[in-house]
Amino acid sequence: MAELFGEVAALKQTVAEQREEIARLKGLKGRPNIKPSGMEKGTAPAKPIPETKRRGRGKITLKVKIEEKVIGIEVPPGSVFKGHEAFLVQDLVISANATCYLRERWLTPDGRTILAPLPQGIAGHFGPELRRFVLMQYHQGQSTMPRLLAFLRSVGIAISKRQLVRLLNENHAAFLAEAQNVLRAGLQTSPWVSVDDTGARHGGKNGFCTQIGNEWFTWFRTRSSKSRLNFLDLLRAGHTDYVLNDAAYAYMREHGLSAASIARLAACPETRFANQAAWMAHLERLGLTTLKVTPDPVQIATEGALWGSVQAHEFLCDAVILSDDAGQFNIGRHALCWVHAERLVHKLDTFTDQHRDAQTRVRGLIWDFYADLKAFQLKPGKRQAATLRARFDRIFLRRTGFATLDRLLARLHANKAELLMVLARPEIPLHTNGSENDIRCQVIRRKISAGTRSDIGRECRDAFLSLAKTCDKLGIAVWDYLGSRLKVAGHAIIAPLDHYVRARRRPA
Repeated sequence: MAELFGEVAALKQTVAEQREEIARLKGLKGRPNIKPSGMEKGTAPAKPIPETKRRGRGKITLKVKIEEKVIGIEVPPGSVFKGHEAFLVQDLVISANATCYLRERWLTPDGRTILAPLPQGIAGHFGPELRRFVLMQYHQGQSTMPRLLAFLRSVGIAISKRQLVRLLNENHAAFLAEAQNVLRAGLQTSPWVSVDDTGARHGGKNGFCTQIGNEWFTWFRTRSSKSRLNFLDLLRAGHTDYVLNDAAYAYMREHGLSAASIARLAACPETRFANQAAWMAHLERLGLTTLKVTPDPVQIATEGALWGSVQAHEFLCDAVILSDDAGQFNIGRHALCWVHAERLVHKLDTFTDQHRDAQTRVRGLIWDFYADLKAFQLKPGKRQAATLRARFDRIFLRRTGFATLDRLLARLHANKAELLMVLARPEIPLHTNGSENDIRCQVIRRKISAGTRSDIGRECRDAFLSLAKTCDKLGIAVWDYLGSRLKVAGHAIIAPLDHYVRARRRPA
C-alpha cells in the first residue's frame, strides 16, 4: 500500500512539473511550492531576556544643517524670560527648478569659436539632482516607469516617457564598468562566494538572472541560459579569452574528457585564445568538433578553457563556491547549502505513521548536527572535525525502513565533501540565505515591471541593482553614491566601490 501511495505522489509531482513547464512556455511564472525549513532559526541560540525595560530609539543624528527660528509669544507684564525650548521638525522640500545657462561665445582672431563650458555635473538638459532622483527611485525604490513619470510631471518637470527611458538607460558606461570592477574585486579577494539564480524576462522571452556575491558585494547578470558554460563565462568577469593551463587540463580530466583529446590540446604551443571564434577554430583544426562521443569533447574542452581563463585572471583561486546544489554551480571548491539539503527531507511525502516517525527522527538528528556545525564555526578544531565527520556517516548511512527516505539519505551522503566543506573552511556560511535575500530585488523588479526589452536596459538594470546592493553591504547610502558619481553640488566623496571591496579582504 505504501508503494502505491508513493507512486501516486510521484505522478502528482510529475503533473505539477508539467503544469509549471506549460506555464513557463506560455510566459507565465508558477509559484513554487516550497515548505519553509525553519532549521536556521530553530538552531539559533536563544536570545537572553532583557532584565531592564526596552531601550529607546536613541539619539537622532541629522545629516542636514539645522535652521533655527525663534517663535515669540505675548506674555503678561512682569513675566521672566526662561530661555527657549527646542522642538525639532524635519521636512522635505520637493520642487522643480529650471536654469537657463547663457554661455558666452567668442570668436578668436584665428577664426576659432570658444564657448563657455557648462558647470560640473551638467550633462544634457536634465540636471544631476534630477538624474540622481530618477535612478534612486527606479532601481532602489523599485518604482515603475509610469508612476515615476507621473510624479515628475506632477511637480512641474516637463519630461516625456522617451526622455525618462534615456535617463535610465543611456550614458551609463561608467556605472556598468564599476559594477564589473566590483565583481572582479570580489572574485579576486573573497574567501567564498554564494551563488543563485532566478527567472527573468528579456525581449519577450524567458531567461535567467544569476547572482554572485557574499557579505561585501553583490553582482547580477541576466542571460538566456543558466548552463555551466554560461556560469563559467560570467566568472571571467568581462574577459573574453580562453586559456589552456594546469587548471583547464585538470577540469577536463575530472569531467571525463579522453586522454587522447587532452594530449592533442596540450601538444599545441598556443595556450591563449582571444575570443570564442579563435577558440572554436582551434578545436576544429584539432578535429575535436567532428568527434561524436559522450561526453561532448567540444563542451568539456570549452568549459575547461573557460575555467583556465578564470584561474589565469586570479579569480576564485582558493575561494569556495556555495550553492543550492544546482548542477551549473558545481565548479572548483564547491560547498552545499544545508538548508536546501534538509528541505529535501522536510518535503518528503509520508503515508504511514512509521514514515512520519522516521522523517521526524532524521530531521531532529540533522537539526542537532547543524547546530553543532554552527558551534564548530565559532571554535574550530581538528578533533571536533573528525568527530563531526564520523557523526555525519552515522546519520546519513542509517536505514530507517522508509525506502524513499533511505535513498535520499544515501544521495545526501554522496555529497559529504561538499556538505562538510565548512570543517576545512569554517569561514564559509552553512546556507545560501544571503543569495536568496540578494536576488529578491530582481524578483520584485520582475513582478512590477515584467522584463526588459533592450540589451542596454537589461545591462543597466543588472548593474544598478548590483551597485545598490553592494552599497548597502558596505554601509554607503545609495543617494550619496549617486551624488558622487553624477557630480551633484556639495556631493560626498565616494571612492570606486571595488576599492572598498578589496579593503575588506581578510588577512591570510
